[in-house]
Amino acid sequence: MTHPFALDADTLSGMRPLSTAVFALGSNLGDRLEHLQLAVQALASTPDLTIVEVSPVYETKAVGGPEDNPDFLNLVVVTETTQPARVLLERAHAIESAHERIRAEVDGPRTLDVDLIVVGRAVNDSPELKLPHPRAHERAFVLVPWADIDPTAEIPGRGPIKTLLGTVDVSGVTRRDDLVVEA
Repeated sequence: MTHPFALDADTLSGMRPLSTAVFALGSNLGDRLEHLQLAVQALASTPDLTIVEVSPVYETKAVGGPEDNPDFLNLVVVTETTQPARVLLERAHAIESAHERIRAEVDGPRTLDVDLIVVGRAVNDSPELKLPHPRAHERAFVLVPWADIDPTAEIPGRGPIKTLLGTVDVSGVTRRDDLVVEA
């Protein structure tokens, strides 16, 4: 007799494996901390996604964009999910849109930026989805907060984030322990 809660091979083959997905969030317009908090709450409400940890908040100098680009607040969120990467990217864009993100100029000011950095060890180079994020390994505002909460993490094809940290300028990245975003 089969156990009533046993999963057969057909059921198991349709299940997606659990993956670690990492998101980098940033805001440099409006109530920056509130935008980050609401974005983390939106990620937490994503079906089949669990927040594992939220990094401390960092204040960072803007990279690129206009000279008067205001400073950002940044953080990293580590999650576990069975959602496919394309669904996660669509969710990130929907969260940005809900915060009236405008893509008027490259590296311009924004209310909210939600970047999908990695999904497990997945590598993808399609025009719609690039994994890992193509510039994450060069960005102190991603690497520093990520190292705080997952110091053994790696970016597929790039290496351990602790090693990558030694290759970037971290001087414009300041931890703000007076600002807290909760899961």
